[in-house]
Amino acid sequence: MGQTFFTSLTRISDLESRPFEIEPLDRGAWADGDYVICEAIGPRTGLYRVEIVSGRRPRVVPGDRIVGALGRRAATLECVGDWRAAESERDLHALTAAGLVGKAQSVAPFLPGFMRLAYVGHAVRDGRKLTMGDFVSAPSETDAFAMPVVMVVGTSMSAGKTTCGQAVIRALRAMGLAVAAAKVAGAAGYRDVLVYGDAGAEVVRDYVDVGLPSTVCARPVYEAAIRALMGQLAESGANVLMVEVGASPLEPYNGDAAMALMRPHIRCLIAAAFDAYGVLGLTKALDMTPDLVTGPAANTSAAIALVRELTGLTALDVTRPEGAARLEALLRERLSTDPASV
Repeated sequence: MGQTFFTSLTRISDLESRPFEIEPLDRGAWADGDYVICEAIGPRTGLYRVEIVSGRRPRVVPGDRIVGALGRRAATLECVGDWRAAESERDLHALTAAGLVGKAQSVAPFLPGFMRLAYVGHAVRDGRKLTMGDFVSAPSETDAFAMPVVMVVGTSMSAGKTTCGQAVIRALRAMGLAVAAAKVAGAAGYRDVLVYGDAGAEVVRDYVDVGLPSTVCARPVYEAAIRALMGQLAESGANVLMVEVGASPLEPYNGDAAMALMRPHIRCLIAAAFDAYGVLGLTKALDMTPDLVTGPAANTSAAIALVRELTGLTALDVTRPEGAARLEALLRERLSTDPASV
């Protein structure tokens, strides 16, 4: 047998530090968020990598095992998958490097084959399967949440939301504010959490911290989890929260539910987009108008002019010094610069 990798979806658990048994369970006992052990099977492609609890991404070879969690994905640009669609226990894939285990059903043609997995069994202790929810603390009171929110949404995945989120965190830190960051929609990944910490956020949380392997789930399940996340953030002591809504609010990741839950607290809404036409579609679909547009839709003066022509909105490249300065000025308009009064 090869190596065993504990994927980043196990980072909230004690699976790496405490013994557990591996027990195959009937499919009728499987559920989203269950911790499962799978063996990589061939042929190997460029996607045979896993994101482990440190955030590193080592290569995987057939025969290695990964400890991940059952879940679902619905990415517009890359992959749609669901563990419930698997026809056999050897018909599974790593839907993300972070250990999201399911059956890939629709894959973009530019991607190599997803890592193929064979189910070995569930992680079990004392005769009971272990799930992500077993390692989540009791939820705090959402009513205690009162932080002002700077929210970043996008027209799709890979539209520049995380890059914008980093710029927002740096600007807020420059204003003397203690910053918390959260990613409230998406599918299993630790990279953005680490990136936001590196940008200066003192506290960073995402949906994994409240027991979700991805946010493709029933809306009541999602809303309960995000309320618990808001309760955790309320206790962080931060002055302001930067929130990234992964993918777009219109995709099956429940981003629209996150916007609704946090809407009373949103002081600034920023949209990241590939182009002006995406911005136009987003503004027509949302019952909110962004304060700023960024991402590839602000790459050039022509792109910026087209955003203005089609939507009347201001677009900025926040990765450039002049754009970063104007972003900070906008945030100063929306937020008090005195931490004691925020």
